Amino acid sequence: MTNRYDRRDILKGVGAVCAAHFLWPHDTEAPQQNPRQVAGRPVEVQIAPVSAHTFRLSVLPVESGQPQPVKRNGSLVQDSWGPTLARFTGGEPEHTVKSGELRVRLSSDPLQAVVENAKGDTVQQLTIDSETGAVSFLLGNSALLGLGEGGPQFDRRGSKDAMRSGQGSYQLGTHGGRVPIPWLIGTAGWALYFHQPFGTFDFTGPEGRFFPKDPASALPLDIFVVTSQEPRVLMSEYAKLTGHPELPPLWAFGYQQSHRTLDSHEGVLAEAKTFRDKKLPCDTLIYLGTGFCPSGWNSENGSFSWNKRVFPDPKQAINELHQEHFRVVLHSVILENDLRGTVRDPCNVTRFDKEQVSCAWDAHRKTFSLGVDGWWPDEGDPLNIEARLARNRMYWEGPQLERPNERPYALHRNGYAGMQRYASFLWSGDVYSTWETLKTHIPIAINTGLTGIPYWGTDIGGFVPTEEFTAELYLRWFQFGAFCTLFRCHGRAWKLRLPWGWNTGEIGPTEISGYNGSALPDPSELHNAQVEPICRKYLELRYRLMPYLYSAVREGALTGMPVMRGLWLHYPDDPEAVRRGDEYLWSRDLLVAPVVEKGATARRLYLPRGRWFDFWTNERVDGGREIDRLVDLETLPLFVREGAILPLGPVKQYVNEKVDAPLSITVYPGAHGEFLLYEDDGVSFDYRRGNWMGLQIEWNDAQRALAMRLAPGSRMRPPLRRSIEVKFGNLSKNVEFDGRPLEVHLS
Repeated sequence: MTNRYDRRDILKGVGAVCAAHFLWPHDTEAPQQNPRQVAGRPVEVQIAPVSAHTFRLSVLPVESGQPQPVKRNGSLVQDSWGPTLARFTGGEPEHTVKSGELRVRLSSDPLQAVVENAKGDTVQQLTIDSETGAVSFLLGNSALLGLGEGGPQFDRRGSKDAMRSGQGSYQLGTHGGRVPIPWLIGTAGWALYFHQPFGTFDFTGPEGRFFPKDPASALPLDIFVVTSQEPRVLMSEYAKLTGHPELPPLWAFGYQQSHRTLDSHEGVLAEAKTFRDKKLPCDTLIYLGTGFCPSGWNSENGSFSWNKRVFPDPKQAINELHQEHFRVVLHSVILENDLRGTVRDPCNVTRFDKEQVSCAWDAHRKTFSLGVDGWWPDEGDPLNIEARLARNRMYWEGPQLERPNERPYALHRNGYAGMQRYASFLWSGDVYSTWETLKTHIPIAINTGLTGIPYWGTDIGGFVPTEEFTAELYLRWFQFGAFCTLFRCHGRAWKLRLPWGWNTGEIGPTEISGYNGSALPDPSELHNAQVEPICRKYLELRYRLMPYLYSAVREGALTGMPVMRGLWLHYPDDPEAVRRGDEYLWSRDLLVAPVVEKGATARRLYLPRGRWFDFWTNERVDGGREIDRLVDLETLPLFVREGAILPLGPVKQYVNEKVDAPLSITVYPGAHGEFLLYEDDGVSFDYRRGNWMGLQIEWNDAQRALAMRLAPGSRMRPPLRRSIEVKFGNLSKNVEFDGRPLEVHLS
């Protein structure tokens, strides 16, 4: 869990700058007699370094003899990463620029940049149309991934994408809302980030094409070009550009139950008590706003005035829910179609500019002060890029004005590149309850993660019920949700989103009018005793896996690696693994293959090379091939990589529950393995000041020995003596770790 690529890149980048000056002196004066024009304007092409693997290609309009700078849209973490290596106006002959490990050959007719690696192989070629500013680039024969949430899936080749944001952009019912982000990954070893301008992609031809909205908006053109055969490097470079994810609170990764139409104060508390009485793990209760349903937490859409019929004493209700160890999250809507600034900018109270972020946050503060734990900001489709990021940022920085050492939580429907810097969660919007939707959301999850958005999920069961909404679909979706970073149930006919809701004989409030194709389940579906115990099984598994999940979240904060990982990230040289969008890795060691077919009795899946262990049966299976895994209604196929070290905690009803049971560490033999188990208080920012524990675990397969030690820079957290159960096949050993190196022999 060290950001080793960044340190190496810094050193190589410094060398790259020096090397470039020898090839093409920085103060070279370009001839001005025939300046190159793009979209009817004279331009200057600039090459600037970012790292050994990344450079920046900028085509800037020239006005009054000076190139005009690129306007920031909030997605980049800084303005530049190094001085300009070369300037090119088009009147010069072809020149070669060295940037890090790359060589860039610039030519004027056509305006083109050919990117070569250290071996002299062409890895990318960008050609700029002088009339329109359109950019063409090489696609190759490998899969194209990324581009944000939604849109055509999985491999983007063969598609056109206007990159429209929001729920009205592309097949909402099955593909969900669109969060378009122009970060395109070529799995052959390159990636492009189109910082400016925003436009349309066309991948239907032999070359990729990017079209600005119109010639007037074609400039400036600002593209970051990344090359590496290592997928981890590509993800690290993107994090270098747009930011590393921030850590949300630990409870955000527990189960979240969303509520719609509320009947009374007593009803709200009864739902909470039922979770605890039934011992169904849950951390968070989310309440929708009135206007989106007949009776929500507030008085009307966009209001911060409480619905007194349901919450006659909001402070008392929140306190009672806190006493049951639930977090309270409220739905919120900002009705303005623009936002600007930050929460630290002064709010002009005399005219109360609602488009000023500080004024928008002020509207939340009284409600937040009652003890609200997080927010669910809805809508935002009309907002432009800057406004979307301003809203993401507001819900991260605003709560810290009131509680400076408490990590905020917010669940968004819209965002952009860089939203991960604000620990933003994202869900896929108002999807329909169909098997096709569930199937489509697996590749959507992968592409969303590959675009730097690590905290993502869906409305489990689908937002709009249809004739396909059955207990079976709900359970298969619930199983998938247990392996999304956001584990949350929500939707119309909301009582059926409760783990016990399919065995009450009642649907509850329906709210499905106005949706084409909506329908309610057959009454015969409402007496299904199987649902609750299967939900309990996956709720308990999610909480047992919390040490593994939280460690993966921390790794992502340091490296940019998502938790939900396409197989390509770890098996880039396996063509079958690269093309699989119907399964994914949950961090490094767990392979998840959700069941997405009605009535399935088997699930065909692909296991990459090496040997794998069936999580449920511990059967060892050879990889490098497809297999058919038999399934029943309660089985989601899970496989563990050989050499994996899998930490499992005890079953908890909420993440901070104190349970007197040891941590379990299971070793899956067959290869050397290592794992860094990360722990902090889960709430504060104290980990930034060194208050965290890292348990470095290494497995020596040849010696059958497991070594444990504190990771550098970390410290023991209470309890200072840890009981650990080490499992190896049928063998089990109990040990204690007190911060001193420990070795356990298993033979």
